[in-house]
Amino acid sequence: MRTLLIVNPNATSTTPATRDLLAHALESRTQLTVAHTQHRGHAAELAQWAATNEMDLVVVHGGDGTVNETINGFLPLPVLDDGQAWLPRLGVIPGGSANVFARALGISPDPVTATNQLIDLLTVETDRRIGLGLADDRWFCFSAGVGLDADVCEAIDASRARGRAATPARYVRTTVRQFFRAKRNEPGVQVEIPGRDPVDGVHYAFVTNTTPWTYLNATPVHTNPGTRFETGLGVFAVRSMAVVPTLLLARQLLAADGNPKSRNLFREDDVPTVRIESKEPIGLQIDGDFIGKRNVVDFTAVPDVLAVVAPRPH
Repeated sequence: MRTLLIVNPNATSTTPATRDLLAHALESRTQLTVAHTQHRGHAAELAQWAATNEMDLVVVHGGDGTVNETINGFLPLPVLDDGQAWLPRLGVIPGGSANVFARALGISPDPVTATNQLIDLLTVETDRRIGLGLADDRWFCFSAGVGLDADVCEAIDASRARGRAATPARYVRTTVRQFFRAKRNEPGVQVEIPGRDPVDGVHYAFVTNTTPWTYLNATPVHTNPGTRFETGLGVFAVRSMAVVPTLLLARQLLAADGNPKSRNLFREDDVPTVRIESKEPIGLQIDGDFIGKRNVVDFTAVPDVLAVVAPRPH
């Protein structure tokens, strides 16, 4: 088995010791090539090289952004069903701050434990096929969104550029600050899903490919608890930014049996497509990375498109 290990050395929780352990473990099982990312977009370039050279497995040691880049590097658009495109399997060893995708797959957030999981799964040669989401022409693994969370991701990216770590506490402070900035704005977002009337007056919206939407340290945050990698997309669109309803909704999101409901919330957990339009250009985030501002974004669920080395769902 020929394997490419993509390491983001700048990811929040990667260490030389963990990288060496992972490389040693993979070398004992596979024919290994190790590559370190050197700039934004480099993981996509490396993944494309791996697919072109028909590598069997691509393992990513980094955060959600590096995983997203990797998938967008080797998974073609449109997806080819004629057997002509070579698609490696994907393995993930968490190395970022949140690691939402890996944890949602049942992979341990501890890199050493996750490495042992990966080796064990490779030994029994078990794979799991999952669906992904498309935001226009870009794949996303677990979450995309317009408005508030995109503004938070943009601010966090700016903090990272200044050398500040993306800690859970910084995310909370940034979210509160961006919330009070955004609540003054008129709700100009419209959400459309098949078979339903358009939903107007939306302040911000999340589109998810699984649950949870994110983690706050060890606490999962569930926006669409009925959404899974094996289902369609979840839609979570908020029509009020008043403080009291927002606090009540936040409490539901953090509940162990989270099943958020509110008269100011439009929520569907299993839809094939979503269109989000905004009167003014609005921020878009994909898997925690700020992408830019858009007036229209089309989201599509693409089932059974990616082979991952991960535990099967219970």
